[in-house]
Amino acid sequence: MFLRWWVRELVRWRAGVGWRRVRVIQAYRFALDPSAAQERALRSHAGAARFGWNWGLAKCRERYAAERSWYSAVDLHRLWNAQKKADPALAWWAENSKCAYQEAFRDLDRALRGFAASRKGQRKGRRLGFPGFKKRGRCKDSFRFGTGAMRCAGSTVILPRLGTIGTHEPTRKLARRLGNGTARILSATVSRTAQRWFVSFTVEVDRAVPGRHARPGSAIGIDLGVKTLLTGVDDRGNVVVADGPRALRPALRRLRRASRAHCRTARGSANRRRRAARLARIHAQVANVRSDALHKATTDLARRYETVVAEDLNVAGMTRNRRLARAIADQGFGQARRDARLQNDGGRRDARPRRPVLSLQQDLLGLRHGESQAGPGRADVPLRSLWPGPGPGRQRGT
Repeated sequence: MFLRWWVRELVRWRAGVGWRRVRVIQAYRFALDPSAAQERALRSHAGAARFGWNWGLAKCRERYAAERSWYSAVDLHRLWNAQKKADPALAWWAENSKCAYQEAFRDLDRALRGFAASRKGQRKGRRLGFPGFKKRGRCKDSFRFGTGAMRCAGSTVILPRLGTIGTHEPTRKLARRLGNGTARILSATVSRTAQRWFVSFTVEVDRAVPGRHARPGSAIGIDLGVKTLLTGVDDRGNVVVADGPRALRPALRRLRRASRAHCRTARGSANRRRRAARLARIHAQVANVRSDALHKATTDLARRYETVVAEDLNVAGMTRNRRLARAIADQGFGQARRDARLQNDGGRRDARPRRPVLSLQQDLLGLRHGESQAGPGRADVPLRSLWPGPGPGRQRGT
């Protein structure tokens, strides 16, 4: 049955029936495999970006203390061009790409605008403070290229001033799109996580998407839990359960031992750097396992249901409970909701008020508050909600 539908949709896609072309911004991330000389160049560019941030922040602080305003990214770039040629102490700037400094100024300008919007109440989330200085070893090594030759082929990528760098995985998926003209690289961000370098290409992709979902009218209400990651009830009354990876629990023993070994070393020693690298690798492994499980679960929901309704949980408030904080953080509630919103297969993703999934089930089945229905293919699910919210359910279709 599914094979028949897939063949029919493939014929319709090739004929251009029921599909539409859209342009989306997508990221392609690859793990780099640089040589020793290339890794030194990567660290040098990361240091240049850090220096550009600190230099621009010092200038903005001076002006903010005197005039209660700061320089924009364009103003900082003009000041930098004037000072780098006049100050002999900055003669080393040409060793790195100009984009490392320019993009650092843009990031600083974005952080300052976010601070101003947060202070005026125009930005959602917690209140932001004034940007601070970055210190080597205390901040994430990262820099970005906005212009220059940025390409990929086979198991290599080409970056400005860095040349051809090998990757741990083939880049043919992006290279194929670049070759047939359906993608265009906008920028490339290089970062370091747990002693491994990554490059993330921000790409404008011309993609063919279906005009409607494969299962039009299908809907599901999901609830996030501690024991199971996702528990949902669809419009037919079927219960869908997705177990979470709980990536942190099996790694706690290794994390404790690595943390104790790290704290027993002398500050600034080579042994401390090795212990810190081992601890960072364990944390990165836990994060990767969690991210992979969340991505697979949310992708499966997006493909199976046109409408996905989720509770608008106050995750930050829930993590203040010291008994549940570790379990909630291990499941990744916030990341699960963000991934569900990013998936797009011709459907829509809604965030509903904070009510238990049982109330969502009643809405999907067209029942009034307090009623239940059981029978073939439909089940009454007495689930416990993490955020109870009494009240009548919404009308179907709202």
